Amino acid sequence: MSEHKVEMTVNGARLAATTEARTSLGDFLRNDGGWTGVHLGCEHGVCGACTVIVDGQAVRSCLMLAVQADGATVTTAEGLAAPDGTLHPEQQAMRENPALQCGFCTPGVVCTFAALMDRNEAPDEAELVEAMSGHLCRCTGYQGIRKAAKALAEGTISHGAKV
Repeated sequence: MSEHKVEMTVNGARLAATTEARTSLGDFLRNDGGWTGVHLGCEHGVCGACTVIVDGQAVRSCLMLAVQADGATVTTAEGLAAPDGTLHPEQQAMRENPALQCGFCTPGVVCTFAALMDRNEAPDEAELVEAMSGHLCRCTGYQGIRKAAKALAEGTISHGAKV
C-alpha cells in the first residue's frame, strides 16, 4: 500500500494526515476529518450526495482522491454556516421550502447551489435546477428542492436562522 501525507484546509481548519493513495476525498473527509455531512451514497459519482466544494468548484468527493486535494481548500455543508450557527442562504432556502426529508442528499445539493452562487451571484431558476440535476433524491420528489432553487433565484430567502 502506498501512503501519502495530505494537507488541506477544510471548513477553515487545517487537516493533515497520512492516507493511502486510493482513499477517496469523501472517505478522507469523513474518516480522518470527522466531517460526517459528506454522505457517500453510490460511490460512482451518480447520486451527488458526496458533493463538496474544492477550490470553489462543486465536486463529487467519491470520485476525487484525497491526494488530489492536497493543498486545496475544501468546504463541506457543515462549513457553510456562519461560526455563530447562522445558516448559509442555500441552507436556509432548503429549510424554508421543505426541501429535505431524510436529509441524505441535502448536503450535496446545498454545496452545489453554494458553488454555483459563488460563481454567479444571480443565477436564474433554470440554472439552479440544471445544477441540481446531478443529484438523486428519493424522498422529496424534488419539488421542495425546486422551490428552494426558485427562492434563491428570486432572492426571497430570509437572512438565516441559527441552528
